Amino acid sequence: MSFDRVRNLLGIEIPIVQGGMVWCSGWRLASAVSNAGGLGLLGAGSMHPQTLAEHIRKCRAATTKPFGVNVPLLYPEMAAIMEILAEEGVKIVFTSAGNPATWTPHLKSKGMTVVHVVSSSRFAQKAEQAGVDAVVAEGFEAGGHNGREETTTLCLVPLVADVVRIPVIAAGGIASGRAILAMEALGASGVQIGSRFAVSQESSAHDNFKMRVIESREGDTHLTLKQLTPVRLLRNDFFQQVQEAEARGASKDELMQLLGRGRAKRGIFEGDLSEGELEIGQVAAAIRDVRPAAEILKNLWEEYREARQKIASD
Repeated sequence: MSFDRVRNLLGIEIPIVQGGMVWCSGWRLASAVSNAGGLGLLGAGSMHPQTLAEHIRKCRAATTKPFGVNVPLLYPEMAAIMEILAEEGVKIVFTSAGNPATWTPHLKSKGMTVVHVVSSSRFAQKAEQAGVDAVVAEGFEAGGHNGREETTTLCLVPLVADVVRIPVIAAGGIASGRAILAMEALGASGVQIGSRFAVSQESSAHDNFKMRVIESREGDTHLTLKQLTPVRLLRNDFFQQVQEAEARGASKDELMQLLGRGRAKRGIFEGDLSEGELEIGQVAAAIRDVRPAAEILKNLWEEYREARQKIASD
């Protein structure tokens, strides 16, 4: 089975990776997913270096299973983050939002498995050339940092799988066993799921944010801030301000000033549904409850197996 490539690479039982989402993916969520058989990721994008070190230690104390850290490469304090990863003996690192050639050789020299998130087949090839062990092919449907190409997961995964030899992990719009089966058929060796785990009991997101996601419907999220780093946001007052600024041709500097600092923390972690940045994927429209992460993982895998068996018997 193609899923064995990711299982073997990451040392996990179930080929599902929990996305390392800012303000959602702390040690409680990562350890819960890892204990249930998937791969939990800590989201370093919303952590200062010493905070990350604390989460790594707490995660290691809470699970004996493999876990990793997601590192957005465009964030500040990168040298300090990389030093923490080495000092704490992290074995698996997912990098995103930056050039993998900058840090992959360093991480590999420390014995780490490196996976890079890409939004196009061209970037997937560059990541492979940089020496990563696998890529996450993340489509337009995803929340958080996204690609400007707006290539959907359905199109992106086979495009990437056809041009690289390393394992491909599909991401973007996946929150059901049927979607996992579809990704396998398209050539993926595993899946990464963010939004569904953002609305889990162990997610560190504010309850206000979780409830807003649950209440969302089709069309409530939009990809925006393309001049900076594209993110998919739920509609709210802040989103409307961004839309109006972009419509009048605001410069990159104006948009950066509007975004300011701590906007995602304000929305996701502190629960300000009006002025906060509410990052979530399109699949939010299919999420209807808050459940334990282990239950989410178990249900996803059972749905996948049932869907696979049904197709095989038809």
